[in-house]
Amino acid sequence: MSGELHVQNLGKSYRQWGSELRRVASWFAPFIRPHEEHWVLKAISFSIGPGEAVGIVGQNGAGKSTLLKLITGTTSPTEGRVQLRGRVAAILELGMGFNPDLTGRQNAYHSAGLMGYSQADIEKAMPEIEAFAEVGEYFDQPVRTYSSGMQMRVTFSVATAFRPDLLIIDEALSVGDTYFQHKSFDRIREFQSQGCSLLIVSHDRSSVQALCDRAILLEKGRMIKDGNPEEVMDFYNALIAEKENQKVEILQHGTGKVQTISGTGEVTLMGIKLLNSEKEPIEFVGVGEPVELVVNVQVNADIPQLVFGYMIKDRLGQTLFGTNTWHTRQIVSAAKAGSSIEYHIAFPMNLGPGSYSIATALHSHDVHVTNNYEWRDLACVFHVVNLNKFEFVGSTWLAPNIEVYQ
Repeated sequence: MSGELHVQNLGKSYRQWGSELRRVASWFAPFIRPHEEHWVLKAISFSIGPGEAVGIVGQNGAGKSTLLKLITGTTSPTEGRVQLRGRVAAILELGMGFNPDLTGRQNAYHSAGLMGYSQADIEKAMPEIEAFAEVGEYFDQPVRTYSSGMQMRVTFSVATAFRPDLLIIDEALSVGDTYFQHKSFDRIREFQSQGCSLLIVSHDRSSVQALCDRAILLEKGRMIKDGNPEEVMDFYNALIAEKENQKVEILQHGTGKVQTISGTGEVTLMGIKLLNSEKEPIEFVGVGEPVELVVNVQVNADIPQLVFGYMIKDRLGQTLFGTNTWHTRQIVSAAKAGSSIEYHIAFPMNLGPGSYSIATALHSHDVHVTNNYEWRDLACVFHVVNLNKFEFVGSTWLAPNIEVYQ
């Protein structure tokens, strides 16, 4: 069976009736309205097809966790409906349904039973659950003695012991050690290759872009964007910056991708070029060749300090490298309106063959969240080709010195 999810006009509100009599009367007289009504989700509609992976992103309080609770049935909607097809596994919070006084093994039996699996199936899967969790002797210790990372290991191991048709994951994977996160993502990718659908909530841009075919952006309980993960994450990145007097502009880039530009406009990018060793503008560069990025910016208003940053991204929009002049201690102080500044960044193009882009940021401190003058995705697009290196795979050229002893 294939996993499918259809969400139609879903909404959730919390109501205050003022009195119990008023609440009961509303059952028989629909025209009686609550004293106060707060909608945490409103008019949410989307579908996930068989084998499709969708990420849900948004700031804290946007309604992400509430949406997952409505989808999994742990909370009832005020309006709309959810249609699920196939076997669903959900990880909404650490140790969900675990009894802290029972051992990890006992909780695994209990949780798998609640998921509808027979005693025989659970007995057969238990060695794999224990092995995947890798908590050692703690598997037979009470869960109250576990760290959050250990709870994550057992929770994920139980939820994925049997391949579901639809896997739903909240922020839980952000907990725990890097090793187990990689192991978990490997299992998710394995499920995806077998046709499992995925719905994941995450603040981690790289996770969403690596795992998902689409991303949905929630803002204040509303769905404001549904599309390509890179495009949605770029727009989300613009939203989380300081919003006062800030505009967000969406343009169609020459590559066919959607370009996001945001900021308050005190400083703007006027030109950007990637040059080779002969100081010639290039779109194609060989692996390992020296290049220079030249960026011209214009100051439109007096500002106390200016920080320039850039990020190199792969074709999926995942950041491969980034830094700024705050970290390199090259902050421009007391920039005056009408002045222009030119930045030159020289580096070897130690990337693997492929298509890449550069995003630029102009702000006042270590990150663009404070005084975002301008953030520009797809400011420059270039291609890396292998002209004179031996064949290799991956996104990075790390020139090896291999010695063979016989």
